[in-house]
Amino acid sequence: MSPAPAVFRPLLTRWDLTPDGPPIHTHSSDLLPVRFRGEPAMLKIARIDEEELGHRWLVWRGGVGAARTYAHDGAALLLERLPSRPSLTALVHAGHDDEATRQLCGVAARIHAPSPHPAPELPPLAGWFRALTDAADRNGTLRAAWATAQGLLRDQREVLPLHGDLHHANALHSPERGWLAIDPKGLIGERTFDFANLLCNPDLEVATRPGRLARQVALIADLGGLERARLLRWVVAYAGLSAAWWLEDEEEGQAAQVLEVARLALAELG
Repeated sequence: MSPAPAVFRPLLTRWDLTPDGPPIHTHSSDLLPVRFRGEPAMLKIARIDEEELGHRWLVWRGGVGAARTYAHDGAALLLERLPSRPSLTALVHAGHDDEATRQLCGVAARIHAPSPHPAPELPPLAGWFRALTDAADRNGTLRAAWATAQGLLRDQREVLPLHGDLHHANALHSPERGWLAIDPKGLIGERTFDFANLLCNPDLEVATRPGRLARQVALIADLGGLERARLLRWVVAYAGLSAAWWLEDEEEGQAAQVLEVARLALAELG
């Protein structure tokens, strides 16, 4: 195996880690599979502030509903390495959409449960929606999403620390502990927001299938103890926000696809 890149080497020595696979580099983090006390683990070094906030959230959860953390220092996090199979995305594509949703709602219930530890300092959900402010005048669906978001943000309910990016690819399965959340963003806001992204996933082709949104909204509302109409409003707001992010990246095709989810939710709201 090639030597680990220099960015990891001080932490390999400090935390007594052994490289256990090739490094992974994303737009926001550098990751290295390692062994820690004989067990598979992942060393993650954040390159943007958002990832560091997610680290705080994971440490705070203490392995309840989420991947366990073994060590943490600023941008660096050592956490348990979970297998990539089975996959909730694969479960959906195998025809078991409702079962994947049930598992994700179970994860949400665990990560939203009270913790005996003080919550970390995390940014408010409202700050995320600045991107939608700039995009709101582009078309009627974006204007509706912004207006919906404003109403929700002024009257947030059940406010708590949120994962911020809960969806099918961000839950992995532990043979001992079931499905667990990974890769959080870390926010403070209304609990219902954490369910909205489920309706835009596992991909936009699935999300916009005829009848899918209505069926999944009913299931999520039942499992999560949520108001159906309020969940639909958060879906409108989130889909608009997601489209605004795509537009910032000049990805108009992706923005148009996710706005179809917003339009479906608006139609359900009547």
